[in-house]
Amino acid sequence: MKTLFGTDGIRAVAGEYPLDRASITKLGRSLVGLLRREGLPAEILVGRDTRESGEWIEAAFLRGIADEGGTGHSAGVIPTSGVAYLTMSNAFSAGAVISASHNPYRDNGIKIFSHRGFKIPDEWEEELEAPLLRRGEAEAAREEGGAGRKAERRLVEQYERFLAGRPAGLRRLEPYKVVLDCANGAASRIAPEVFRAAGCRVEAIHAEPDGRNINAGCGALHPQSLAQAVVREKADLGIAYDGDADRAMWSDAAGRLLNGDHTLFGLARFMAGRGTLKAAAVVTTSMSNLGLEKALERLGLRLVRTRVGDKYVLEKMLELGANLGGERSGHTILLDDCPTGDGILTSLRVLEAMAVAGVGLDGLVAGLVEFPQVLLNVRVSSKPDLTGLPDVAAAVAEVEKAVAGRGRLDVRYSGTEPLARVMLEGEDQAEVEILAGRIAAAIQRAIGAKK
Repeated sequence: MKTLFGTDGIRAVAGEYPLDRASITKLGRSLVGLLRREGLPAEILVGRDTRESGEWIEAAFLRGIADEGGTGHSAGVIPTSGVAYLTMSNAFSAGAVISASHNPYRDNGIKIFSHRGFKIPDEWEEELEAPLLRRGEAEAAREEGGAGRKAERRLVEQYERFLAGRPAGLRRLEPYKVVLDCANGAASRIAPEVFRAAGCRVEAIHAEPDGRNINAGCGALHPQSLAQAVVREKADLGIAYDGDADRAMWSDAAGRLLNGDHTLFGLARFMAGRGTLKAAAVVTTSMSNLGLEKALERLGLRLVRTRVGDKYVLEKMLELGANLGGERSGHTILLDDCPTGDGILTSLRVLEAMAVAGVGLDGLVAGLVEFPQVLLNVRVSSKPDLTGLPDVAAAVAEVEKAVAGRGRLDVRYSGTEPLARVMLEGEDQAEVEILAGRIAAAIQRAIGAKK
């Protein structure tokens, strides 16, 4: 069972185990060994977001690759999906992204893609983390070479060309005006360039990274300033990315904030109408709103749920032969284009759907009515099986009985943070708040972290 790898790779405070220099170097060496055992050449692509720790983590990781005789290539600052796309499009056996996605700048992480552009399977993650768990081994952390390798600009240009070739029909008599919230992250330079090349008028905000302001009060987790800018600028659309730009959230022209469920509904209806939606299904996770499921049913489409994590969404898509899936948090997988979530690609496809249908974002998502939903996060000191905690199990059973047939409950641990998440949907907002609070209180009493 995995210990260090969560739903999106290894993530921790930069400089602390398992993201200290010695562990990172060891991980680079382990990846080379794994690739060779799989019969693959040790050609590895590395990219990162804008955190100040990114360069020295990249240097330590590349050092480990070189120690084992592998060859590392740097794409520099680039969205996560850019690494996935470039890995599968070139002769790389693996790609690694140094990012903690939506987390604060002090955190960082490493997630790894296979040569197919897919996040590596759990079995590979278990093999890679095994040497890191043997902390008793003597391992000297080398401090030299804090800067990362010079980025190969040709790689970023190849990714930009890929994005530029995706949309069609964006140019109108009056060009779209879009506001892009780049979260001071990996999208800060690329996204504005791509949208301008597509013929849009672009207002970029939070696009001046300084190493510490990534996700700070901006981006996909904090889209309020985006909505204000859309209204102020009289824009057609606002798009908010997260730090590594693998997710996109929205503001329509009126400043209404929309999420990944709206993305899936709007694209599903558009693709189904054009005959390009495969398997008559959309794959998402347990966190997507019940309203999405009901709206898709009215279109004659299935919603298929899987566990949280876009790698598991992709696995289910491949199993079903589906080509659209994603998460409420803004990850969207357009499998005909790329096997991982790409916020920039998703927003180009949404804008294309608006242009072809001749509607605004509000029109594209009309028909999706969300059920009242509450999501509570409880910081925990450990992660035991929740069903083994009597008071928690009793609270869960009580709530399930109360909302049976008219709501939906999901209680789980975060895969990337020390949190238990309680998600409850129902017909009445006040009721779901009270009921979800009972479960959260029981978790707090049992395993809540001391403040």
